[in-house]
Amino acid sequence: MRTERGHPHQPAKKRFGQHFLEGAWAEKVVRAIAPAPDQTFIEIGPGRGAITTLLASSAQDVLAFEIDRDLAEALRREATANVHIVEGDFLTITPDEVRQSFRTVDRAAASIRVAGNLPYNVASPILFRLIDLYQSGIPLTDATLMLQREVATRLLASPGNKDYGVLTILVGRHATIEPVLQLPAGAFRPMPKVLSTLVRLRFHPASPLVHDERVFESLVQAIFTRRRKTLANALLAYPLKPHQLSTALLRSAGLDPQQRPETLTIEEFARLADVVAA
Repeated sequence: MRTERGHPHQPAKKRFGQHFLEGAWAEKVVRAIAPAPDQTFIEIGPGRGAITTLLASSAQDVLAFEIDRDLAEALRREATANVHIVEGDFLTITPDEVRQSFRTVDRAAASIRVAGNLPYNVASPILFRLIDLYQSGIPLTDATLMLQREVATRLLASPGNKDYGVLTILVGRHATIEPVLQLPAGAFRPMPKVLSTLVRLRFHPASPLVHDERVFESLVQAIFTRRRKTLANALLAYPLKPHQLSTALLRSAGLDPQQRPETLTIEEFARLADVVAA
């Protein structure tokens, strides 16, 4: 999503998933974020700048990444001294480019908060990009993000819930997630066809630890392609080594082969991944 401010002559661009947040709702969002004078922010998708302006009035610096060239140009014209616009796709940003962006504003932030009204079609990839940046040493503390309600529900789901799955597990290893604010479709112009939820991710070192990150991630993804099967059958979706038997592996991990994937905790998936990787 994007935020509403000025520039009414610039219509929302469908290819960027733009739905601009109304000013009153932007104020509610920023109150929930609670920026402080000593804090530095990355904003993803500032759009027309309603959240940007409110953040900048309370925070130390705002580094705003905007993919839309026209909006980026308009934001630069109106930006205050502590707002720094970076034109480009946040999905392609590297840790070195983030560090360079902060060097250009002559500041090395000890910690960075994130805010963003995310285009719904790329929300999940952006979540994983933030995790990658955190793991690469960018000092992210938290991210307050607008998501499609269905995506937020998946992030917040518990084992045994139908919404519990790959996104819950892979993001949940790196961040605690809490709901912050529910928004109706009418909070945006043009109105989207879905409801929205503001969530906060608090980043932390990966937990539980696993021996092989790639095995863990690919195993979770493979097993959930057969989420309605038993674990013994679901594990067949993963390319096991010739000598490995799914039932024996599950028992070695202390798991019941008759369980279903959606009942496993993150810790149990980690235990299974370590057995598979051994």
